[in-house]
Amino acid sequence: MGDEEEFQLLKMTRHLLANFQEKNRLLSDYLCPADSRIQAFLDRYLSGTGEEVPRLPTNALQLEHHGIARTLSLPPDRDDFASDILSSYRVEQGVLHNPRSDRRTTKGVFHVVENGLPIPSDKKTVPSVTFARLLKHALNPPESFLELPFSSSQPEKARLFVSLLLRPTVVPEVPGIVDERSLETRFFVPGSLVANLDFVESIFGNAGDPYLADNDAALDPLHWTGHTGCVILAPHLVTLTKKELGLPNVKDATDLQKRDGMCWENEDEIYNDGGGFKVACRDASGVMVTLIADNYFGYCKKDVKTQISFSANLLGGAEEEHAGGAVAYPSYDLGEDFVLSDYINNVDHTFQDVVRDYGDLMEVKSEGYGVDKRFSNICYIPENAQVELRHQRIRWDKDGIEQSIRLVPNTTYILPSGYKVSMVRRSVGGHWRLVGTAAEGVFCHKPCTVSGGGKSEISKSIRDAILAGPVFVADFQDDIAQATEILEKNYSDRFRVPPDQKLGRSILDERRSLGSVIKLLTPNRDYTEEYNDWLGSIPMHVKNLVFTIKRFYKPTWEEDWRQFFSVDTVNGLPGKELKYKQQKLVAQYLRIGFTDEGLWRTFTLRKDFIPASKIQREDDISASTVVGVDQIDHLKTDECRPSVKFLENCEYRFFQRPDEAIHRGYDKKAEYDFTRENLFASNYHPVTRDEAREEVADAIEFGEYTPGLQKVFSEFLADENHRGFILSTARPRIVDGRPTKNPRYLQNRPDVEDRQSGYLAALGTRLCRRVPLGQAVHVPVDAVLAGRRNNPPNAKAGIRALAVYSPIHYQELPELFMDFV
Repeated sequence: MGDEEEFQLLKMTRHLLANFQEKNRLLSDYLCPADSRIQAFLDRYLSGTGEEVPRLPTNALQLEHHGIARTLSLPPDRDDFASDILSSYRVEQGVLHNPRSDRRTTKGVFHVVENGLPIPSDKKTVPSVTFARLLKHALNPPESFLELPFSSSQPEKARLFVSLLLRPTVVPEVPGIVDERSLETRFFVPGSLVANLDFVESIFGNAGDPYLADNDAALDPLHWTGHTGCVILAPHLVTLTKKELGLPNVKDATDLQKRDGMCWENEDEIYNDGGGFKVACRDASGVMVTLIADNYFGYCKKDVKTQISFSANLLGGAEEEHAGGAVAYPSYDLGEDFVLSDYINNVDHTFQDVVRDYGDLMEVKSEGYGVDKRFSNICYIPENAQVELRHQRIRWDKDGIEQSIRLVPNTTYILPSGYKVSMVRRSVGGHWRLVGTAAEGVFCHKPCTVSGGGKSEISKSIRDAILAGPVFVADFQDDIAQATEILEKNYSDRFRVPPDQKLGRSILDERRSLGSVIKLLTPNRDYTEEYNDWLGSIPMHVKNLVFTIKRFYKPTWEEDWRQFFSVDTVNGLPGKELKYKQQKLVAQYLRIGFTDEGLWRTFTLRKDFIPASKIQREDDISASTVVGVDQIDHLKTDECRPSVKFLENCEYRFFQRPDEAIHRGYDKKAEYDFTRENLFASNYHPVTRDEAREEVADAIEFGEYTPGLQKVFSEFLADENHRGFILSTARPRIVDGRPTKNPRYLQNRPDVEDRQSGYLAALGTRLCRRVPLGQAVHVPVDAVLAGRRNNPPNAKAGIRALAVYSPIHYQELPELFMDFV
C-alpha cells in the first residue's frame, strides 16, 4: 500500500527486477536439464506417430523449497477452496484435501504405451499415436484447472502449471561399501492441483530448483542411477473419446486392441469408459513419462514407487520392495531387582572398556558411571551394577567402595554389553517394574504384500491394543488353597512316555521360568489323559493366581509366600481384587477383534508380558541391495549367511490409514498426530465450529478421546480462535451416504521424529558388537515374513476372514506352496 516512490528498497531493486524479467523473457523456451532429457525422449519416441510432439511447460512455477505448495493450496484470506475435483480446507491441525475419488482402484487403470519395454498381460497396451494425443491434451488443460487456489479470491487469478523436482532413493547407502543412488523425477500439475505436489514432496522431499547446476543429476553420476521420470496430472483426460485419440474402429482393431478396449463401435465412446487411469511411456533408455487421469493422492505416490522400481530393474544390484518392517528388540519383565550376572554367565564387557573406546560419547563421573552427552537421560552403568526397584537405587563397587545413583523413570541405564534397563509403569496401569531390552534386535521384513497385507501392523507397537483390569479371585481362601495344591504337586508322572531327563523342579524353583509353568499347566497331547483332565478341572482364575504368585515369587520367601498376597474386606466380606504387598494388582488384556454383537474380544496376557521395543524401518516403499558378508565388519557374532540385505525407507512420511482410529481413544498414535500442526489429511470430514461444540457436548463420547485431542478441541473453540474447521480421527468424510473406509493422513516417520530411540538402539548394538566409533552399525534384514491379505469375511461371496500371520505360524503344505512357490 502507498506510493512506490516512498519505498527506497523497491526503487533500488527496480532495475534488478527488470533485468530478471528480461532474462526470463529471453529464456522463455529454455528447459532445465532434467526436462531436456524428458523432451528428447518424447521427441524420439513419438517421432513416427505423425503427430506434433508437445513441449513440456517452460513457464511453470517451480517449487524450489518444501512448504511452498502447501501455502499455494489455499487462499490466504479464506479457510476453504473448492473445485469440481477437489475440496480443500485449512483446519486447526493443518490442511485437509478431499479429492473427487476417495480411493485408488486398480481395475482397468494401468495402461502402457507400445514399442517400448515388454508390457505385462494384465496391463492395457496403448498405441503411440494415442499417447501423443493424450499428452497434447494433458499439457493443455481447461483454464479452470490451471487456476491457483492461492489467487482464487483475487480479481485477477493466476493460471499456470506448477512443477516439482524429486530425487527418490533407488539404491540404499551401506556406509563404506555402497553409495546411495537416486533417480530424478519431475512432476507437472495444473495450478488447481498444487495440493498433490504438497503431498508428494512431503513424502519424498523436495530436490530444489531444477534450473540450478547444483541440482542437475547428470553432474553427480556417482549418486544418480542415470534414469529420469516424469509425471503429469491430467484428470480432464477422462472426458476424451476414443476416436479423437486415434483409436481404430472395432472392425479395424487387432485382437489385443479388442481385449484392451482400445477401439470403438460408437463415435462417442469415452476412453477407458470415463474412469480414471494412468498411462506410462518408457523404454530401455531409462526415461519414463506417466500421465495420470485422476487426482487421488495415492496415484501420485504409487507412480513414484513404479519409477523407483523401473530404475532399480534397469540399474541392477538393487530392488524396490512393497514392504513393511521394523527392528524388534525383545524386552523383558525383570521384576524388582536385576544384576546382569544372574542372567549371563560370562560378563566380558566392562565399564573400563566402554570409557576407553566410547568415552567421547559420555561425561564420565568420578563415581564410576557416565552420562550421555547427546541425551542426558541415557546413563552408562558398570557391569556389576545392581538395580533395585523398591529402593529406587542402582549400586556397584568401585575400588572396594560402594557407589550408587538414584533409579528414576524416563531414564535408560545401559550396561557395557549394550543391555538396557529402565524403570517403567505398565503400558496401561499397574505397578512400576524393571524392564530390560536386548542390545541386538531382529530386523523383520515383510515384502511382496498387497493392501491389507500387514505392512504397517508389523511395525506398530501392540500397546494401544492392551487394556488394564484387576486381577480377580472368586473366594480368596479357597483359591489360595487350590493354588497351594498346584504349587506343591509332583508333576513327574504327567507324560505318556516319560522323557530321559530328570523331572524334579517345582513350580516355584527359580530355574523354572514363568513360560515353563504356563506350558506345565496347559493341556498337551504328550500328557496323560488323567493329567489333561485334571488341568481342565482347574478354574482359569486359579491358574492366573498361580501365574501371579510365580511372577512375583522370590527364593528368599521359601514357603512363606502367602503373606504377600491379600484382598480387602468389603462390607465385612473378603473382596475379589487381589493385592500384592498391599497394592492392587493389574492384569493386562489384549483386544483382538469383535464379537458378533460388536463387543471387543479380549484375552489375558502373561503376567510378565512386555511388548518388544520397535524401531520402524519400512512402511510401504523400500529400496534394497544385497552385500556379501565378507565386505562387512562387525555383524552379529552368529551371522552365517554368505550375503545380507540392506534396506532404506524411501519415504519421509507415511500415508497412513488409521482404521481403528474411528473408535475414540483406541489409536493413541493417530490421535496424537491429530494434535499437531502441519498435518496433511485426506478423506476426513471438516468439522465446523458448531459441529465441534456438539462433539464436546456429547461428554460420554468426547471423553473417550485422548486428553491431547480433547485439548485441541477446547483450544479450537476458544473465543480468540477464528479458524473455521477442525479434524477428528473419528469423523471420516461421507461418500455415497456412508463414512469412507479410506481416511488418510501423512504421519511423520517415527524413526526420524524420535531420534533418541534410534540412537539408543544403535548405541546398544554398537556396545554389544564393540563397533569402533566412526564406523557404521550395520543392521541387515534378519527375518523375511510371509504376507497375507487381511480380508474381512463376506458371507455372500463365500469369503472367510484371513488373518495376518505372526512371525511364527503353522501352515498346511498346500497353502505354504501357494505363498512360497
